[in-house]
Amino acid sequence: MSKKLQAIRGMHDILPTKTPLWQLIEKAMFEVCQQYGYAEIRMPIVESSDLFCRSIGEVTDIVEKEMYTFDDRNGDSLSLRPEGTAGCVRAGLEHGLFYNQTQRLWYQGPMFRHERPQKGRYRQFHQMGVECFGISGAEIEAELILMSHRLWKKLGLADQLSLEINSLGTNQERLAYKTVLTQFLEQHKEQLDEDSLRRLHTNPLRILDSKNPAMQALIEQAPRLMDSLGEESTLHFQTLRQLLDDAGVICVHNPRLVRGLDYYSHTVFEWVTSSLGAQGTVCAGGRFDGLIEQLGGKATPAVGFAMGMERLVLLLEDTPFVQVKPLAYIIHQGDEAKNQAMQLVEKLRDELPMHSFVLHCGEGSLKSQFKKADKVEATFALVLAESEVENQQVGIKFLRERKDQVQIQQDELINFLTNNS
Repeated sequence: MSKKLQAIRGMHDILPTKTPLWQLIEKAMFEVCQQYGYAEIRMPIVESSDLFCRSIGEVTDIVEKEMYTFDDRNGDSLSLRPEGTAGCVRAGLEHGLFYNQTQRLWYQGPMFRHERPQKGRYRQFHQMGVECFGISGAEIEAELILMSHRLWKKLGLADQLSLEINSLGTNQERLAYKTVLTQFLEQHKEQLDEDSLRRLHTNPLRILDSKNPAMQALIEQAPRLMDSLGEESTLHFQTLRQLLDDAGVICVHNPRLVRGLDYYSHTVFEWVTSSLGAQGTVCAGGRFDGLIEQLGGKATPAVGFAMGMERLVLLLEDTPFVQVKPLAYIIHQGDEAKNQAMQLVEKLRDELPMHSFVLHCGEGSLKSQFKKADKVEATFALVLAESEVENQQVGIKFLRERKDQVQIQQDELINFLTNNS
């Protein structure tokens, strides 16, 4: 017996019952991006593996354990994109988007990481990302945070999400802190779990992000990155906090907040919720001033964020939303009626483009067609049979009201539907 075909583990189908909620979120995102003057960019889902090794970092979990990497027929190493920023920067460099100009860009689409699937975490997942290039001040970081906050308000999620921020300082300040942190952790090596021991000399900052309860006391005792920041980095962070305070956005300084990608510097932030358990981060971002230069361009300030669509959908699952249902289901009986029904429904779609119309296709008795009309929750069933064809009429059955079926002339149908929709 052949193996049953099904979706790959960690990759899920989004069925028609769920897509209206996805579309609601996508529409809100699009409107907010338009309000702030961000333009959409679309990149391939497959990139050279070297792009992610150079941007994310070779000793990160993503590159070491999670990327879907393969050799194509030319022997080139390719990877499904695990995140969107690196591809966005590559596209900007390739097409000269960063040359003496600022760019405000956004994108959305599937990303891929070979992680252990659980609620809110998939191996194929969807992100919406926003990036700004060419502005170095704290005001652009504030703009991005306010932008995401506006989206939460638009979706009715403002009360469910809280903002945490931190500063990683400059690359030099972070490197100095890594030395101090590594020395501290070496002195308490016996308290480190297996994951932290592996990261100790490769990516020690990620140890601060450990969710292991047994590690929390040690993490609390660790030196703080803020203590390693210079005057300029400290002022930058204070300016951001003041801008957010002036805008009425409440934030919490989380000194243990780090990001899993090597390219971040200065400000990092996360929008988190307590409603999704371990997968509590819904949106995360920060500044990555060194990435463009790291990938071969000129030093360019940059900042951005990405949000997880699946996690937003989970937060909004119980939110009532309007699902578009057909205004009419067109029923017919007989060859001539079938031909007229096809012409009629096309005319309805021309004249009433904001509404949905479903034409019955195939055979079936009038009774079975009425059942299908009711099943798709159409407002009306429009009936074309022999007598309607002969008299250029259409029968109208009210499927959502207790009213008798009526007959009208076909040329009166547009007015009827306009006045009753």
